[in-house]
Amino acid sequence: MLISRQKRSYAMRLQQGSVLIEAMVALVIFSMGVLALVGLQSAMIKNSSDNRYRAEAQLIAQTHIANMMAFGGDAANYITQVDKSKIRSQLPNGTLTFSALTNTMVTVTVGWQVPGGTRHQVNASSYLFDVMP
Repeated sequence: MLISRQKRSYAMRLQQGSVLIEAMVALVIFSMGVLALVGLQSAMIKNSSDNRYRAEAQLIAQTHIANMMAFGGDAANYITQVDKSKIRSQLPNGTLTFSALTNTMVTVTVGWQVPGGTRHQVNASSYLFDVMP
């Protein structure tokens, strides 16, 4: 009886601290999972804002093309009247350029660059026709 009690006592001493080690390992694994989720969340936020800027740039380009269509054959006059400085309030470091590829085709290019990021741009092209009333 004394021998079995000594064996049990020795076995218990060998097991001391094992629960603490298991808990620490579980905590490290859990912490790595949380860090991975935080990294994923930050990447999703960055991509979301990139997509927002792209959608805003596309809307600006399409709006200017629609306005030129409304001006009819006087698109060149519209281009000179556009306030290109407004785009800086809509997009970070925003730029707006117009280029006429032919007499009836125009391309609107909207560019932007977030601080510390790469430059992006969206092009929209359309044919402009002078519709007779």
